[in-house]
Amino acid sequence: MMRLDKYLATALGIPRSESRKKIAGGRVALGGVVCKKADTQIDENDPTLAAALAVEGRALATTYQRYVYLMLNKPQGVVSASRDARDTTVADLVRDAYPRRNLFPAGRLDKTSTGFILLTDDGGFAHDILAPGRHVEKQYIVTLDTPLTPEMMAGFAAGVTLADGQAMAPAVAEFADAPGPGQDPCKARVTLRQGVYHQIKRMFGVYGAGVNALHREKIGPVAMDAALAPGAWRELTAAELAALRQPHGGAQG
Repeated sequence: MMRLDKYLATALGIPRSESRKKIAGGRVALGGVVCKKADTQIDENDPTLAAALAVEGRALATTYQRYVYLMLNKPQGVVSASRDARDTTVADLVRDAYPRRNLFPAGRLDKTSTGFILLTDDGGFAHDILAPGRHVEKQYIVTLDTPLTPEMMAGFAAGVTLADGQAMAPAVAEFADAPGPGQDPCKARVTLRQGVYHQIKRMFGVYGAGVNALHREKIGPVAMDAALAPGAWRELTAAELAALRQPHGGAQG
């Protein structure tokens, strides 16, 4: 159960004091009856609540967003966290737009890595995306300090055993560019269905190759929006969100 003023403040993204003013002013109705008590207890998990609750004559269902799902193009130097005492976080980049949302990254990228970060305040959704049993693929463009070799590609496909003896699940490593004169032999596209700390760097390290740059371009079936500059973000579309919810194939990479 939750106080009405707190629920409204969260739902509308307004200060609690403003929420109380709306209630006290008779601008809030519950089930068609004006409610002027800010401490009225409501069940925030009731699926009919947003339709039954009206603010200034408009059903909350038309304005209330229970959860937020954002696609963010993470720049270098930003950390994948909600808060950090020293560095700018991915959540900091969107905090002004969602000041009362406890957004967090569903999956991580290293501080030096870039690309698709999914931010949300839906813990159940994040768990599903990251659960090993879901096998939600993550795809990356990786710039190596040495050319990609057939040995590396075959090793990734078979499952690399890291230097510490940890066996990785099979993955895909292929040239990012099409064959031809313009192909960069040091640029690889890597697809993972697993999430281990510094996994890609450690996998290539087995073959003596270093990673100069890493950019996540895809999570499951959803590709990074090419229109998003580093640091820019947008909400996921309904179609993108539905696609991510479908059972398919990785956890964080």
